[in-house]
Amino acid sequence: MNSPAPASSSSSSGEARVLRAILALGVGGFAIGTGEFVIMGLLPEVARDIGVSIPQAGHVISAYALGVVIGAPVLAVLAAGWGRRTLLMALMAVFALGNFASAAAPGYLSLNLLRFASGFPHGTYFGVAALVAAALAPPGRRARAVGLVMLGLTGATLVGVPIAAWLGQHFGWRAAFVFVGVIALLAVAMVWRDVPNLRPGAGASPLRELGALKRKQVWLTLGIAAIGFGGMFAVFSYVKPTLTEVSGLAVNNVPFVLALFGVGMVAGNLVGSRLADKALMRTIGGVMAYSALVLLAFTFTAQHWVLASLNVLLVGTIVAIGPALQIRLMDVAGDAQTLAAALNHSAFNMANALGAWLGGVAIDAGLGWTSTGWVGALLALAGLGIFAWALADARRSARRAAPAAAC
Repeated sequence: MNSPAPASSSSSSGEARVLRAILALGVGGFAIGTGEFVIMGLLPEVARDIGVSIPQAGHVISAYALGVVIGAPVLAVLAAGWGRRTLLMALMAVFALGNFASAAAPGYLSLNLLRFASGFPHGTYFGVAALVAAALAPPGRRARAVGLVMLGLTGATLVGVPIAAWLGQHFGWRAAFVFVGVIALLAVAMVWRDVPNLRPGAGASPLRELGALKRKQVWLTLGIAAIGFGGMFAVFSYVKPTLTEVSGLAVNNVPFVLALFGVGMVAGNLVGSRLADKALMRTIGGVMAYSALVLLAFTFTAQHWVLASLNVLLVGTIVAIGPALQIRLMDVAGDAQTLAAALNHSAFNMANALGAWLGGVAIDAGLGWTSTGWVGALLALAGLGIFAWALADARRSARRAAPAAAC
């Protein structure tokens, strides 16, 4: 008679399955992160090939971000009743197809349309991947599981983007998108093999998902992301000219500072997810206050390249708030989990647009490159204000609910 396997062996096997599933989800995030950021370093090559100016070529970045903002709620609602694994595979397959098609785009208009289409699955993929990771995680480790999925996105800035950029510079920018498409197809295979096909909650439907939009706490959490997180982009969008014009850094050394930003993102993601598992709301408020200080400091450290470089690393750590906000949305969304989780990434892309725009306004107004630090700090303080509003509203709701629960 066979003796039963030891409990520790069964536990280890279960943990290994969870880690494989999260790795598969992270590879999808790695593909998306590489595809989103690599174009920023290849704009001159793109502009030259399709016959437009570099600022015009930059419109493909905005087209992708617009695709994320619109695609996240649309796909989350339409696919509300899909099995999680099936939906993740479909989203990643669409992303792969969009990147292969982008590599074949003949001109400016077609490239913009295809980058818009490529951005469509972005928010829903991360939202659903976060839900799956949190569902598979042991008790008390939801944020860390979500952080590991997001590690694919932040890790792309350190590994995926440099590789894709190298391919783009040596074999043409189209090769970079082919590379992203191949990684996306690998992610499809890994998700199919390693991710369980979890079903959405009973009664899941587009109408129920739209119910998330009735919840005040959902909107307040999204506001923290869309406004408070915009401070990071206000500084980072103009970090290269600030380093070269103000800090005196040689342009050849800028990539090393950008790598420090990537290191900061990875560190912030790992530390922030652990803190969120211990104290979710204090992590959100603490990171917002921390980001205001870090962004304001850049106004002064930008005068010296060593201090500026270290400050850029700290700016990268502000992504620590990402896993915390994702878990908060899961907690306040009720039955409308998919839409709320996907909207988090729409909010982050709105933060990107808002921060870059306001930073540009300050520079154009003649306030100088370092004014982006003030803009970033003010946005972070605005996010902190929204957090305080959310906290006060949650406490009022709890007080109103207490007498009803006692009856």
